[in-house]
Amino acid sequence: MCGIVGIYSHQSVAAELYDSLIHLQHRGQDAAGILTCDERFYVKQGLGLVREIFSSHDVKQLKGSIGIGHTRYPTAGGQEIADVQPLWIGSPFGIALAHNGNLVNYHELALELTQKKHQHLNSSIDSEVLLHLLADGLDQGGYVADDGALFFDKIARSIEYIYLRAQGSYSAVSVIVGKGLVAFRDPHGIRPLVMGERLNDDGSKDTIFASETTMFYALGFTPIGDVAPGEVVYVNRSGQLYRRVISKKTFTPCIFEYVYFARPDSTINGIGVYRSRLYMGQNLARRWREKYPDTLPDVVVPAPFTSNTAALSFAHELGVRYSEGLYKNPFIGRTFIMPDGEERTRSVRYKLTPQRSELNNKKVLILDDSIVRGTTSREIVKMVREMGAQQIYFVSTCPPIKNPCFYGIDMPSRKELIAANRSEKEIEAYLEVDKLLYQSLDDLQEAVKRKVEYPIDQMCMACMDGKYITGDIDQKKIQALEERRLGDRVS
Repeated sequence: MCGIVGIYSHQSVAAELYDSLIHLQHRGQDAAGILTCDERFYVKQGLGLVREIFSSHDVKQLKGSIGIGHTRYPTAGGQEIADVQPLWIGSPFGIALAHNGNLVNYHELALELTQKKHQHLNSSIDSEVLLHLLADGLDQGGYVADDGALFFDKIARSIEYIYLRAQGSYSAVSVIVGKGLVAFRDPHGIRPLVMGERLNDDGSKDTIFASETTMFYALGFTPIGDVAPGEVVYVNRSGQLYRRVISKKTFTPCIFEYVYFARPDSTINGIGVYRSRLYMGQNLARRWREKYPDTLPDVVVPAPFTSNTAALSFAHELGVRYSEGLYKNPFIGRTFIMPDGEERTRSVRYKLTPQRSELNNKKVLILDDSIVRGTTSREIVKMVREMGAQQIYFVSTCPPIKNPCFYGIDMPSRKELIAANRSEKEIEAYLEVDKLLYQSLDDLQEAVKRKVEYPIDQMCMACMDGKYITGDIDQKKIQALEERRLGDRVS
């Protein structure tokens, strides 16, 4: 999972790309990069948080009114500067790309590029393969001087080439020197990609593409919907916008975006994340009342911050007090996307401070968005018990996560997923809680899709139900991908 942004503007774009990456920081804290363009590329990349990488001097050196940016959360590749996006290639034209998602057949494509086509790959990430596929497509059929409808036809054929070859999830933004800005999304629409526009005083329009709408209001953009599954969108140097759906399959966006990854003020796939989390809490409270009719907590405490919204509606539905009994230091990163389990456990106590006055001598219900590995949840329970809680209940707005994700979330192996290896009773004992409750699959889907008219066929819930919606992942493939990912971590 990463954050991407692309902006076409009538003024210098670097500062707005920087601001956009700050708004997308929650989607990746490993690395970040900005690339801008006039008649050449200007690039600044680095490891760490956005504010640590870019100085005001750096931003001023990034010239041009078209650009793309990326915040990285690695699910593949190492932690090398060569793996930081955006990536670029000099031919044809000069093409740069930033990508969110995962190519399931990355290694097969990489071998084909390096061994059959003798192309050099400078990184260990699937985004570079995607960039080469785009370049190969644009290299077919000769040079097109036009940057309007004729060149858009060429782009569309190139993206169709990608859709035929690349398996998995990918939302991408790309800059082509002398042509403009391109955005495209895989035919299943697994990863989000939203659009916005801004009307200038002279009547001209600026365009933005991003993983979420988080920066739209601050930058003055109005949301105009999503890049559709299997769609390519192109903005040329004059600001003219071209759109074409090339290959639409079953629309199955990732449900974990709404559970955890997206910021609550975002709207993606026509669904407000905040409202969906309110409904998650409401559904979970009703389920609690059915399963434990004689048990009522004194206080509902969220595992901050992702769970705050759901905990608020959960408490309201049960008629009990909501309390932020765990204070979170906002300057510590999100533990779920930390690459090392020991680091995740240690950082829980760094970032969370339990408030004794809210927990002592109380029956405390802790609500978290999900239980993935179980290490963070267990540490939170320990902290609450140390503050004198009489009883501790634990509920999750997400159903048990039993399967690895191969579409862009760091759930690499069943060995690391607690629900893949233990029953709910065993998980309850491991967490050392008095009662445990998971959201059901049906209730989660209902919460996300309630009062939504957007044409979603179904949600991707592969990490929960084992149904890999691209249809190209069987048990043999799962085992190979798990081994490869764990091997990448060791190396």
